[in-house]
Amino acid sequence: GSHANIFLFFQHALNSGIRRYHVAPVLCQRAKVAMSHFEPNEYIDYEKLEKNINIVRKRLDRPLTLSEKIVYGHLDDPAKQEIERGKTYLRLRPDRVAMQDATAQMAMLQFISSGLPKVAVPSTIHCDHLIEAQLGGEKDLRRAKDINQEVYNFLATAGAKYGVGFWKPGSGIIHQIILENYSYPGVMLIGTDSHTPNGGGLGGICIGVGGADAVDVMAGIPWELKCPKVIGVKLTGKLSGWSSPKDVILKVAGILTVKGGTGAIIEYHGPGVDSISCTGMATICNMGAEIGATTSIFPYNARMKKYLGKTGRADIAALADEFQKHLVPDAGCQYDQVIEINLSELKPHINGPFTPDLAHPVSDIGAVAEKEGWPVDIRVGLIGSCTNSSYEDMGRSAAVAKQALAHGLKCKSKFTITPGSEQIRATIERDGYAQVLREVGGLVLANACGPCIGQWDRKDIKKGEKNTIVTSYNRNFTGRNDANPETHAFVTSPEIVTALSIAGTLKFNPETDYLTGADGKKFKLEAPDADELPKLEFDPGQDTYQYPPKDGSGQHVDVSPTSQRLQLLEPFDKWDGKDLEDMLILIKVKGKCTTDHISAAGPWLKFRGHLDNISNNLLIGAINIENGKANSVRNALTQEFGPVPDTARYYKKMGIKWAVVGDENYGEGSSREHAALEPRHLGGRVIITKSFARIHETNLKKQGLLPLTFADPADYNKIHPVDKLSIVGLADFAPGKPLKCIIKHPNGSQETILLNHTFNESQIEWFQAGSALNRMKELQQKSS
Repeated sequence: GSHANIFLFFQHALNSGIRRYHVAPVLCQRAKVAMSHFEPNEYIDYEKLEKNINIVRKRLDRPLTLSEKIVYGHLDDPAKQEIERGKTYLRLRPDRVAMQDATAQMAMLQFISSGLPKVAVPSTIHCDHLIEAQLGGEKDLRRAKDINQEVYNFLATAGAKYGVGFWKPGSGIIHQIILENYSYPGVMLIGTDSHTPNGGGLGGICIGVGGADAVDVMAGIPWELKCPKVIGVKLTGKLSGWSSPKDVILKVAGILTVKGGTGAIIEYHGPGVDSISCTGMATICNMGAEIGATTSIFPYNARMKKYLGKTGRADIAALADEFQKHLVPDAGCQYDQVIEINLSELKPHINGPFTPDLAHPVSDIGAVAEKEGWPVDIRVGLIGSCTNSSYEDMGRSAAVAKQALAHGLKCKSKFTITPGSEQIRATIERDGYAQVLREVGGLVLANACGPCIGQWDRKDIKKGEKNTIVTSYNRNFTGRNDANPETHAFVTSPEIVTALSIAGTLKFNPETDYLTGADGKKFKLEAPDADELPKLEFDPGQDTYQYPPKDGSGQHVDVSPTSQRLQLLEPFDKWDGKDLEDMLILIKVKGKCTTDHISAAGPWLKFRGHLDNISNNLLIGAINIENGKANSVRNALTQEFGPVPDTARYYKKMGIKWAVVGDENYGEGSSREHAALEPRHLGGRVIITKSFARIHETNLKKQGLLPLTFADPADYNKIHPVDKLSIVGLADFAPGKPLKCIIKHPNGSQETILLNHTFNESQIEWFQAGSALNRMKELQQKSS
């Protein structure tokens, strides 16, 4: 106790400014603050961040954006690192790693094959992706634990053996758990899920990556990231009425489009920031993934301080207050692009269908839908997800539902609720929100991803039936939620989903339109008002965390050789030193090709730990330009049309290398590295596109494939699916130097085109070694 008293005295002295210069050195020795409750011996190191920022600031001699402070503050070598936004590759030392269970299987399999005894930084596994929504929370969770027992057991034992914390199924969605426990101002965290940027709501740089990148960080190797550009979003005014934090990102997505944020960090700033709650800022950062942004971030402020306090981390807030100047942007810093949004004028938005950047004001959507022939009748409204399942979100939705109930109304549409974490579930049960949402017709699902990632056993429509759903999720690609390509999905805020579900139609605008109560009287919904945080403390609910033991070396990790769900990895073959001659074209893809098209989720999630089995979904969603169909390509040897994976396996069996030709922003969406592992496993060598999404491009490089882009995008039209391709000049493969591609047409004529790449020196070594993991092992053998 006496230590605490001394500390309180110092804090008081600091806050009142008494003889600060005497107090500071003592404080540095005293106040060690743990990164989280779960790692009492791992401390936040703002001194190191400050030291690195000062080194870089002296070198660059200019004001820094907040993104730059935190990114450069984690440089491996701040004194010598070349720094040029959008150009150089940075070598970074992130503070921690988080993995969800669908991607953690492959990440842990790769870590096991690296031969290292223990992770080098605090790391966690979160079970949220493998729980299918069917009957409701408890029943679905029981069923998932049964069906996925082998996978959960593998992750729990691998976590224990290698020093990784394990959040059991039912604990909640990875990003909500990170916000509640692990993110903090100035942290650099990488997560094997594309919505990891959610943690930016607490002022951290949180970046989504593939599993191989996580393995680097867990292995203690510097992690590489192309030096990001910084797009500033200046917020003025303040949110009110039906407008919500979600509308900010729905609007930004409409402005920047699905590729407008590629290679950039989105940095929110300006006087409007303080009108947004901490969890609201997280919502905005979360859906920044949909515009291709590396991550998004907000400056440290009182709203974050309040949230840290409510989640039992007032000590972190006190420390952040001391280092505040490093946790906000410098005055006069320069952004690569600036967008300004006046929150006072921002109207509620709804985006879709089929792409998250097709933005509409809610007031217009009914008319637009009728004009476009989209169904206006809403079959299902779904609220929650990692984007929008905070206490405030649930409170605002319940505030709308309560008004309907007061007039004797229930939802016309089916209605589901996904709590983001066990803590949120328990707290909204205690405070009555869950009951209100059930009374209005809602079904409370498990604390998991559920329908947002296609884990939904949907029974109310037949496959192929044209219909509309509205969600508070972040993605609405074709077939993503329910595997039905005719489902028109729209994303909006939870309170708008609730209002639209009560009305049952896209033609309802809650700001102006009336509903008819059970008594026949017309009434208007009032804009919802709700507390951002509970008045009482959060109810943590059931304990769902497994600590790694002090020494896990004796722990056994099971992978059965006959398992259909888990398979130990075999290293990929090394480059043979020759050019890639006469490759066949597996498929020339037309139009949008996300990682859902390349490696579908839903029913395939169960094979995420078994590379050979999951490879049977390779590119089955991509549209073949030759016939306009999905999963139907010409076998160049037999001339018969068949499924993509079967054709790839046939070429592999015959020992013939193959390539894929793609369109713009190839591989957007989820960070799943299976979209890179599968083509490599089935004999692919090269992916040639007009442009790539960031995470997918890196994932392809990590597995020893060549992601290349047309120097002239019009050259996409020169290649026909029946051609053969040769990539020449690989002996002189070097950064910044294009490669030549010879296109051989069936009539014997040839054309030569140039292909660009973004490989640096060490990435070229990955290609030569056959994969980044192979290269890591080569380096280990050298050093031992």
